[in-house]
Amino acid sequence: MESIINEEKTKELLTEILIEMMQSKREIFYEIVLEALEEIGLANAIIEGRQNEFVSEEEIFSILDSEVE
Repeated sequence: MESIINEEKTKELLTEILIEMMQSKREIFYEIVLEALEEIGLANAIIEGRQNEFVSEEEIFSILDSEVE
């Protein structure tokens, strides 16, 4: 016998599963959300800080090498 699940029931089941997982694996979801927020913050900082053309990789390494010496 085949079961046909409509879109609404599927959405409801997925929501229940996600809520149960979030409750039982709270630390993992906390880390995932924290990582996502950090990535968004980094992307926003890059966008805000970009004022000129990109600098070549060679220029960056030459500056870093000169600071080490």
